[in-house]
Amino acid sequence: MLSPHNSKETKAILNAVRVLGHEPVWIRDENVSSWIENGSVQLSPQVDVLVNRLLLTKSDQQLEDLQLAALYADTTPVVNPPQAVANTLHKYRSGTKLAAVGLPVPDAYFGRSPRKFEEWPEHLPDEAAHKHTIGTNGQRMSVVSQNEPVGPTIDDEQSFVQEFLEERGDRPSDVRVYVVGDDIVGAMRRHAPAGDWRTNVALGGEVEGITDELESEPRRLAREATQVLGLDVAGVDLMSVDGLWYILEVNATAGFKGLFSATGISAAPHIARLAIERLGGSVEDSAISDLESTLDDSVPDCKPPLIEDQGDEDVLGYTTRIRIHGRDGTEKAVAKADTGAKRTSIDTDLAGQIGAGPMIGTTEVRSGTGSGTETRPLVGVGLCLNGSWRTVTASITDRSEMTYPVLLGRDVLEAYTLDISQTGEE
Repeated sequence: MLSPHNSKETKAILNAVRVLGHEPVWIRDENVSSWIENGSVQLSPQVDVLVNRLLLTKSDQQLEDLQLAALYADTTPVVNPPQAVANTLHKYRSGTKLAAVGLPVPDAYFGRSPRKFEEWPEHLPDEAAHKHTIGTNGQRMSVVSQNEPVGPTIDDEQSFVQEFLEERGDRPSDVRVYVVGDDIVGAMRRHAPAGDWRTNVALGGEVEGITDELESEPRRLAREATQVLGLDVAGVDLMSVDGLWYILEVNATAGFKGLFSATGISAAPHIARLAIERLGGSVEDSAISDLESTLDDSVPDCKPPLIEDQGDEDVLGYTTRIRIHGRDGTEKAVAKADTGAKRTSIDTDLAGQIGAGPMIGTTEVRSGTGSGTETRPLVGVGLCLNGSWRTVTASITDRSEMTYPVLLGRDVLEAYTLDISQTGEE
């Protein structure tokens, strides 16, 4: 499983592989490497078949991540090949591929410059959905009208406009169909939260299972859309308007927590079986039936450790000399351990020096001077402690009045033994 994130879906698939009698391997930043030696390319860890669960819509290095999947694809069967995922990643591009073979998609318009983008009313009806070309969970989407100024980007990222479709009824909804291989694993109707038109579960949308009631036409469209884009596993979003079905989006790394809550069906064993069968193995239907009624998202034994066992080197002192890495370089610093802090934090100036980022989100931290809270940005950085590198999501704050520019929180300290009698300065 190629998955640098800790999603419930990733863990459930790995656990299903184990239960079905095979050895799961979790490939992450902490344990993957490759080298060329005497003209031969080597990869570690080596696997017989790879399930690609890269969440590229939330990655800041999409090309780099795709190339890692492509390294494996050169020699290893891949469920959801990297080229197919690339076809699907760009929403407008995937729409053109579906339209080119006659599948029904909403009309849409794409332009790279402000001058060309403002021509969209010539091609679409009065209202349109303005969305990222690459994105997920419906973030920053909006409904725009022809008299509104709309640019080609959203938050400095490329965008497009798509015909705004509405079902008859008081509450907007669409249908998510989960496809694995040639099978429809399950389907659910997603209802938008009150006062919103977006049906994404991540935004509070409510779901209901409709697998048994799903008509033959949306089943056909979901299968064909998955095949046209070259995917093995996909979440296909559809909508029926006046009796006609449209394909809204196809998601290569669709989650299935919402599907499980709506239908009681987990896609995990179905994906595990597809990978096993890709190498000629077989799995009994009864084994899948037993597994699909639960979603085992416990942490699998195959998760690589954050640090390697280094004996005495897994001890940190009250302060520790570290190296910290960002997009603009690496700096040395002395960090202080704080078991009372949940998360590691770094000084604003140091974050600027190394080019920490991109910003992953924000966190609320209780103020040390009062009862209020402070909103801090969260960024990804590399930390080297005792010669071992790891990736940490750290908060940024002004520590200019503090002795140490880095505070190590429990997110780092939990992997070490702490000896407060030791200090990095010594």
